[in-house]
Amino acid sequence: MKQGTQSPLRHYPPPSYPLRPTQLVKGENHWLGRFQAMACDCEILVDTENRSLAKKAIKMAAGEAWRIERKFSRYRKGNIIDRINQSKGKAIQVDEETAHLLDFSQHCYELSGGLFDITSGILRRFWKFDGSDRLPTQAQVESILPLISWHKISWDSPTIRVPHEMEIDLGGVGKEYAVDRILRLLQEKFDIGILVNLGGDTVVGGRRRENKPWNIGVENTKQAHSMAKVIQVHQGAVATSGNSKRFLLKAGVRYCHIINPKIGWPAENAPHSITVAAGTCTEAGFLSTLAMLHGEGAESFLEAEEVRYWCTRDLNE
Repeated sequence: MKQGTQSPLRHYPPPSYPLRPTQLVKGENHWLGRFQAMACDCEILVDTENRSLAKKAIKMAAGEAWRIERKFSRYRKGNIIDRINQSKGKAIQVDEETAHLLDFSQHCYELSGGLFDITSGILRRFWKFDGSDRLPTQAQVESILPLISWHKISWDSPTIRVPHEMEIDLGGVGKEYAVDRILRLLQEKFDIGILVNLGGDTVVGGRRRENKPWNIGVENTKQAHSMAKVIQVHQGAVATSGNSKRFLLKAGVRYCHIINPKIGWPAENAPHSITVAAGTCTEAGFLSTLAMLHGEGAESFLEAEEVRYWCTRDLNE
């Protein structure tokens, strides 16, 4: 990123707990692994015909995704996020990995001028993006705004203090972080080309045989289960933000699930979908989300960042 987004990646031990089922499918000159994590479909493509190697890579990738989900999901009782959110204003010490993610979240908050804020997840109390027309009232939104602002959090690594009734939610960075972590973990073990795709957030690395690029599809927002375009990538990541799956629709207005934490409402005139290519998935995800929050100025923001992007403003595009 132009301003120098710091990656939260570090070296951490691989998972040691039992793994859930994975699926391994032979493709044309590669192996494809599938599994479920973080409420989405996940795929790992391994550029090898060695089934044993591919099986090890897929299990390692799935295990890492499940480790991160278990550790950082706001829906898991007893994990570090739950302990922070249930602390009632008491100081909580966190481990190194959590500290790096909090540092990264603070960096994103500062770079975005407060538009990217991990305390804003509490808005889900009133915003239910289920495709219906049920909008919260302005009074409901305003009642919860005092509980939103990273500036109200006391963060002095490794100690965090969250004011009573406030919460943090790493959902805005967790999946992208998992994508990058999985690639790094696999590259440390295997000298092959690898593609990691968690729910559409994708990163590729390693050298493919014959130096072929990976083909990454950009979702067609007009027709489900089809691609609007295909991007060829040798190294790097692609992430998409938009309102094709999670939204509200009332009086012909489509409300995106990405909310401006300063006002408690989705940005007006935001694109239907934005896909960004960057060096890492955490960077691409941050930029695509922030672009959505710029609403009408999304394209101007991305042009200023000098990144490759694909933007859809009309469902008929």
